[in-house]
Amino acid sequence: MSAETVTSSRPGLSRKAVRRIAALGRAEGVLLRRNRIALLTAVVLPACLVFWFSTSLHAGAVPGPKAATLVLWLAAAALLMPVYYNLVTAMVARREDLVFKRLRTGEATDAEILSGTAAPAVAIAWVQLAVAAVAAVVIGGLGAPADALLAAAALVLGTAVFVLLAAVTTTVTRTVELAQATTLPVLLLSFAFNGLTFPLAALPEPVRSVAQALPLTSVVTLLRLGLTGTAVGGGHDGLAAAGGAAVVPVLVLAAWIAAAAWAARRWFRWEPRR
Repeated sequence: MSAETVTSSRPGLSRKAVRRIAALGRAEGVLLRRNRIALLTAVVLPACLVFWFSTSLHAGAVPGPKAATLVLWLAAAALLMPVYYNLVTAMVARREDLVFKRLRTGEATDAEILSGTAAPAVAIAWVQLAVAAVAAVVIGGLGAPADALLAAAALVLGTAVFVLLAAVTTTVTRTVELAQATTLPVLLLSFAFNGLTFPLAALPEPVRSVAQALPLTSVVTLLRLGLTGTAVGGGHDGLAAAGGAAVVPVLVLAAWIAAAAWAARRWFRWEPRR
């Protein structure tokens, strides 16, 4: 253990870790392509949700710039479907098929195994969001981001949260079929109280505070600030105000990452429960 700890800082081993993660990611991508249902869930369903939401925009049901709001909705759908839901099913399937157990007998570390498993889902989500952002600029007339760094931070932090939440959810998911039930609370709460379905200001105070503490709500808040510089209440007071408004969502996401990482380390199972 000590020798591994000492040599783990060498650049060569870092490159080996990247290659191992890339190899695991490619293998996971092949499995994803072969699973048509999972592939449709990852690629088609987020686009369908955004198309459905666009009808609400045209009907005037949701306030705000249309192009920016569509990007926000696709980001939310991508984090919930390709990243969170698909990762729960993938991790449970690899655990029950003893794939994780076999991988742990090799050179890959636990973090590398989970990173490689998550890589295709994360790549799909990020590519979808990039395409949506380009389309919003070219077709929807969306201007340059008010703070590109803040938007990138929202995407990275949000991805980390939902990857870790997927790992935590597998601890209560015995089979792939059961994932439809165990992921439902996170999916429903995130879609209902993300600040895009309806203004959170319309909620009574206790419910509003809980909604603002949800991870997807903070991701949407940060993305909105990064893309438009506009706060949830509609204020647009410049970059300084946007930076101040970003403090609370960043702290919320950091707390979720810390809590989910601890829970995953404590309860994540690498082998089936007998």
